[in-house]
Amino acid sequence: MVQFNLQRRELTLKVVYYGPALSGKTTNLQALHKMAPRQGVGRLMTLETRDDRTLFFDLLPVVFKSRSGFQLKLKVLTVPGQVMHNSTRRVVLQGADAVAFVADSQITETEANKESFRNLQENLTANGLPPDLPLVIQFNKRDLPGIRSDSELAAFARHRKTPLYKSIAIEGLGVRETLEGLLTVAWDGLEQRVGLGQKLRVDRDAFLAEVFQDWGPPQSVIGG
Repeated sequence: MVQFNLQRRELTLKVVYYGPALSGKTTNLQALHKMAPRQGVGRLMTLETRDDRTLFFDLLPVVFKSRSGFQLKLKVLTVPGQVMHNSTRRVVLQGADAVAFVADSQITETEANKESFRNLQENLTANGLPPDLPLVIQFNKRDLPGIRSDSELAAFARHRKTPLYKSIAIEGLGVRETLEGLLTVAWDGLEQRVGLGQKLRVDRDAFLAEVFQDWGPPQSVIGG
């Protein structure tokens, strides 16, 4: 859960990338590691199986600093997508402040997406986390054939009332936008719970705009 250090004006958050196997969770972290300014990102730690699937988790530490001296320390983790590693997913999810659910855009992966999302809800409950924990959804692999259309995704977003992002994570497209959206909903959740902005004397939009300046221009998915 969130950690405050008011004297140092420092905030530590934990966010988790969740989703079915091979949806692109690790690829998202690899892309973030490449695009983040060197002075603000730590070593990407990954434990993989022989077939290059994440066995335990990926951890990417990121530090955002504002000119006013406010600092946000971010622990970005992924969970293993394979069904056999549910106990690990539950442990990694403990204490999360927000979740990015990475779905596979291919129509053939619809059931895998649904099952993984059900599993997320179950593990939120098992960890004593609220079912309405701050959440964004990313539909990855927008470059592949046989994917859900833009109109289908728009209808899905309206139905769920959840921020939705399109990505081609292997090319770094839509990755930064997903992280920005994730930080926004995490911040809003903490604002409701503990009055974050007043407590730390920081404006959300101004802070996020400032810290992402050094990341260069965002790269979005156009169409698809």
